[in-house]
Amino acid sequence: MDDGRIRKVIHIDMDAFFASVEQRDHPELRGKPVAVGFDGARGVVAAASYEARKFGVRSAMPSARARRLCPDLIFVPPRFDVYRQVSSQIREIFLSWTPLVQPLSLDEAYLDVTNNLNGEPSATRIAESVRAQIKAKTSLTASAGVSYNKFLAKIASDMNKPDGLFVITPDQGPDFVAKDRKSVV
Repeated sequence: MDDGRIRKVIHIDMDAFFASVEQRDHPELRGKPVAVGFDGARGVVAAASYEARKFGVRSAMPSARARRLCPDLIFVPPRFDVYRQVSSQIREIFLSWTPLVQPLSLDEAYLDVTNNLNGEPSATRIAESVRAQIKAKTSLTASAGVSYNKFLAKIASDMNKPDGLFVITPDQGPDFVAKDRKSVV
């Protein structure tokens, strides 16, 4: 930033977005392992509920492999029109805080809230409010990461999934990155 202030970046990532929308709209699927996609030899999992993830089912996995990992997996065909509609509702919430929204997909985006529209000085409080507004408007959960750059905000959003919030301050950033690299090596 030109004025020397530290940036405040939030990364919002919806939790198992497609599968969560299906579980919201079809109560009989709640608490069950759900895969959005098509079952069969050439099918692919587009999204997996957290119940399915416990069995190792992941996005982009061949459906046949997902079925082997989780024999009780329930396949639901995707409804992209519905996912786009819900994504638009979420985007409206983002834009009520800042015009600086960088969508990455239907279910995740960066928000630069350094100079936010509501004058809130705390990016953490903004992230908490955004998550609460998403829950109230869509009945879905989102995880958030807060930091001073997009890279660390993205990493932070994965730290307390699902339905979590994690903050990496400028003081913590260098040690956090150094520690994270050691665990990967």
